Order: sequence, then C-alpha cells, then structure tokens
Amino acid sequence: MGEPILKRERVRDHLLELIETHPPGAPIPAERVLCQQLSVSRPTVRSAVEELVNLGLLVRQHGRGTFVARAKITQELVSDAHAMAVPAASGTWSSRVLEHAKLPAGARVGRRLHVSPAAEIHYTARLRLVDGEPMAIAHLHVPVAIAPGLTLHDMESGDFYDRLREHDVHVSEAVQSIEPTVTNDAEAALLAVPVLAPALLFERLTTDAQGRQVEYVHSIYRGDRYKIVSRLTF
Repeated sequence: MGEPILKRERVRDHLLELIETHPPGAPIPAERVLCQQLSVSRPTVRSAVEELVNLGLLVRQHGRGTFVARAKITQELVSDAHAMAVPAASGTWSSRVLEHAKLPAGARVGRRLHVSPAAEIHYTARLRLVDGEPMAIAHLHVPVAIAPGLTLHDMESGDFYDRLREHDVHVSEAVQSIEPTVTNDAEAALLAVPVLAPALLFERLTTDAQGRQVEYVHSIYRGDRYKIVSRLTF
C-alpha cells in the first residue's frame, strides 16, 4: 500500500507547485500529460486532482479542462490583548440584508442569550459579499431589551459593533467556534455553490462590559473561497 500512497503524494505536491506558481485561471496539464510526466496511472492523477478540486484550489470547466482557482479570502486570527481586535479579512466586504424582524427568541437562541424563549429579539439574516461575490450568510440575534432602538439601517451600514455603541452597548469579549459543515439547498442558492458543498460554520456569542450576552451569530462561509490563518506569538 505504501507505493500508491507515495505516488499520490508526489502528484499532489506537483499540482500544488503548479497552483502556487501560476496565476488564477491558468490551466493545468491534462491527466494523460501528467501521467506521462510523473510516471503514474490515471486513477492516481485523477484522485489527486479531485482532492484539490474539492479543496477549492482547482476548478473544472466542462469541456475545457482544469484550472487554478482564485485565491481564497484569508482571515487572520492573532493573539491580542483586545478580544474584539481581529484583522480585517482580505477583499472589499459588503452586506445585503435578506431578512430583518422582531420575533421570540425560542428555546435554543434563548439559552445562548440567557433570555426567556418568549423574549423578543432582533433577528437579521445578511448575505456577506467580497468584491461583489457571495461569501457567507450570517444570522444575527440581539435581545430587544439590550438595544430596543436597533433598526434595519443599523444592520446595513458600517461596523455592527459601532452601531451597538451608539445604542450604549459596549462589547468586551466574544467566544467563537468554527467547524466544518456542508451547504443546504437554500444556502447553496444564496452562495452560488452546489448543494452539500464544503462550508465553515461559525458560531459567536458576544458579551458586553456588564457581562450581558448581547449577540449570538451563526454564519455559513464558503469552504472553497475562505480560509482561516492563525498567528501565534510566544
């Protein structure tokens, strides 16, 4: 079993070198050419190519071939004394509000925000775009009691935490988790990806200076166009 694995890794490394040294949109050699160049079987080449397509590093175009994909949008996480200080992700970000309403928190959201299931919350669904391309869907939940005057305009303009400060809500820290998932029908349509496409699920619970849970967000990010990089200092 060792030899097939090593051959596949050799093909994968060769393809990664092509991806790193060629611009987005550049074609990679056909499978038969790669087989000849690397002295491996077509199934070995096909398996490595398929993996890199699934990772969003290569893209197939029917009838044309396989090409280097566009670079992923990168979000860097750094260790910092300020909990809310996260460098901006690459690209020009914008938002489009898909839905905005006041509604009961429900059991699940209520537990996270430490409010009654019947308590009113501001619910907003936003489509996040980078350079005009759909990148993520964010579902925000904010207790009405925390910021009763929050408006649709607040959700559409500028940094959301700046808007909260205007309502005398001062965030102090947030706990965020990230895990792999796949898109459902509705998410796939909004993000312009296939159903069950790889995605990243972000969940964030934000606390203010008074220790109140002021925001719960869960977001779906495209796995083919977004990555997280951590910078650690010692």
